[in-house]
Amino acid sequence: MRRLSLLTAVCLALAGLVTSPMLDTAGTAAYAQGAAKGPSGLPLPRFVSLKAKRVNLRVGPGRDYAVSWLYTKSGVPMEVIQEYDNWRRVRDAEGTEGWVYQSLLSGDRTAITAPWKKSEDEDNFINMHREARINANIVARLEPGVMVEIKACDGDWCEASADGTSGWVPQSEIWGAYPGEAFR
Repeated sequence: MRRLSLLTAVCLALAGLVTSPMLDTAGTAAYAQGAAKGPSGLPLPRFVSLKAKRVNLRVGPGRDYAVSWLYTKSGVPMEVIQEYDNWRRVRDAEGTEGWVYQSLLSGDRTAITAPWKKSEDEDNFINMHREARINANIVARLEPGVMVEIKACDGDWCEASADGTSGWVPQSEIWGAYPGEAFR
């Protein structure tokens, strides 16, 4: 099989993004509210996490494609936006996209606390509450960019744990669950 140069592979990957059925006519991603089913029978898009400690993110769906990024931590949340055979096109919290082999992904739900607030200079913390109420006692103050395990979400709040502390975080303050999404 002929190998593509990195530039050619990137161009093909970008062409696939432009023609992707997961993008509407304005070029914005379609989200879970109108989720379709992929060839696997699972909804697209959907959130998953990395199962392995070392995961190659490739520019295309196959081992012959160049590695564009290497993840070195398991549990990192990913959004599956496309499926091709046993490969999943994923997006991370920073917007980086690429292809990962399906067996390296897990259905376990994790999230990143307010990654969009990481660059702000002021002290911005995400409060973890004892109960799913804004006026409930605060059990932890999480910095933006902290990874949490998600146990359940009710559409407004997610039951989460981080570093041995459990509580509830506002669903609008995490990347790893869609607005209004409820699951157990």
